[in-house]
Amino acid sequence: MPFYSKRDLEFQLFENLQILELTQLNYFEDHSNETFHMVLEAAEKIAENSLHPLLTEMDRNEPQLVNGKIQVHKGMKKIIQQFGADGWINATFPYVEGGQQLPNTLHMAAGFIFQAANYSASVYPFLTTGAANLIRTFGGKNLIDKFTPNMYSGKWQGTMALTEPDAGSSLSDLSTMAIPTEIEGVYKIKGQKIYISCGDHDACENIIHLMLARIKGAPVGVKGISLFIVPQKRVPDGRPNDVLTEGIYHKMGYKGAPIAHLMIGSNDACEGFLVGEANKGLAYMFQMMNEARVGVGMNAAAIGTAAYYASLAYAKERPQGRKIGDKDPSQPQIPIIQHADVKRMLLFQKSITEGALSLLLYCSKLGDIAHVGDGKEKEEAFLLLDFLTPIAKSYPSEMCCLTTSTAVQVLGGAGYTTDFPVEQYYREARIHPIHEGTTGIHGMDLLGRKATMQEGKALKLFVREISKTILQAKDMPAITSHGEKLEKYLQRAQQTVGYLFTKAGKNPEAYLADATLFLEYTGILTIAWQWLKQGITVQKQLDKGVAETSFYQGKIICLRYFFEYELVKMDGLGKRLMAADMPTLDMQDDWF
Repeated sequence: MPFYSKRDLEFQLFENLQILELTQLNYFEDHSNETFHMVLEAAEKIAENSLHPLLTEMDRNEPQLVNGKIQVHKGMKKIIQQFGADGWINATFPYVEGGQQLPNTLHMAAGFIFQAANYSASVYPFLTTGAANLIRTFGGKNLIDKFTPNMYSGKWQGTMALTEPDAGSSLSDLSTMAIPTEIEGVYKIKGQKIYISCGDHDACENIIHLMLARIKGAPVGVKGISLFIVPQKRVPDGRPNDVLTEGIYHKMGYKGAPIAHLMIGSNDACEGFLVGEANKGLAYMFQMMNEARVGVGMNAAAIGTAAYYASLAYAKERPQGRKIGDKDPSQPQIPIIQHADVKRMLLFQKSITEGALSLLLYCSKLGDIAHVGDGKEKEEAFLLLDFLTPIAKSYPSEMCCLTTSTAVQVLGGAGYTTDFPVEQYYREARIHPIHEGTTGIHGMDLLGRKATMQEGKALKLFVREISKTILQAKDMPAITSHGEKLEKYLQRAQQTVGYLFTKAGKNPEAYLADATLFLEYTGILTIAWQWLKQGITVQKQLDKGVAETSFYQGKIICLRYFFEYELVKMDGLGKRLMAADMPTLDMQDDWF
């Protein structure tokens, strides 16, 4: 059973996104169409041979805390070593650091394949990528040399240790302390961290935590947060570093990767190393967090994609009922895929997952340009990516909870059982609206910061890029109507934003009260834009008279479906956003 579409991924990358344009940038000039395809083929091979076979096993046999150590599936050690040996962990880093200078877009596309095959297994190596990238970006040469080689090889695991019992999303309230020692840059760390992905396990020799803490005497709030490397075992002698695993969280999904509760410095013997400058830790950590936010969106899209293909396969094989009007019971039953309502459910999944994938790869390309481009193009790519990040994280996360639920519905009673994989996908999808900032936080980020930053420059770029796509579509007779329809919704969205801006100065609480709805509203507009972009690419091929019409016609139907079934949801959301009545503000605590 396929867990993703190789054809669609190649369409997204090479036809719609024109990823080969990146090879015109000096940093990527050694790459080519051939190397990009080799990367994707290598990813597929690992996914099919190493990750996907363990999908169910890792879910059924979740990690356990035994004698103070978390034990994970025995297959993970080999998988992590394979990722290290094949260069996946540092593939995007420069040649001089042992990397391959691979575009992040290709790395994300490979990640999509891994995540669709086995989300839990894919988490381990790419957490290490993010942690190592923080060290190589902000750490001095001594820290880079001391920690990154064994992280790149897969011998050591990297993590991001932020959350505390009384400081989840509110990082300004974290209480983990760092006390200076006689050695410059070395501190004693004391506190606790919870919900730390891969925070302890027996598939690697050491765990390297990138941890936020407050140096004793530092300013209160976010201005007093610093970033530290806190190894589980001291380097190089391997002695315990007073980082104890207090517990393990047992989750509804994503069970194959452990989530740990850590006690740090209980015996006043935990050694941490300051990364970069003191009190700038949150700014440093946001690099990893922003990268991870687009990554979380990709995780959700991948899981949603795997669920879609599982339900599609079932719908093609499961006989049930007959065509409306065909009352002859002697006639054979038809596959359920021939029923209009099942087609609707499949189109819903396909339009959301392929639309989300289009956006996520587009964001990844913007990230590559922002990283190694130059001039105005670099600046605009950075701004547009910054604006799109909360959408790219939240829309796939929220919607793939719905698409995986729909996959269960396609299977009916069978979908509710562990005999089929869709119930697992449903459970695994649910973490993503929470991971790396809840949807509510990203709504406030989009409306409260991104829409207004630099006097609305990023918002104007967003509108400009959509307008460019609309103009292209209006020049193509077959999809002119879709361009005109999106233009009307874009105009309404601009009016809605203008109205909301009038609230900002008068009543900030009312301005942000429906920020989550605004995020959903903007997300629908964004995916509609991405579908119109795909439609333009497809229509150009159809106008040429290509033989591969089934794939392209399926895309056109998806474009039509999204515009008819999803884009119209902006009407109700827009009406709510323009309303004056604010029941969420008027409700009193004791009235619930």
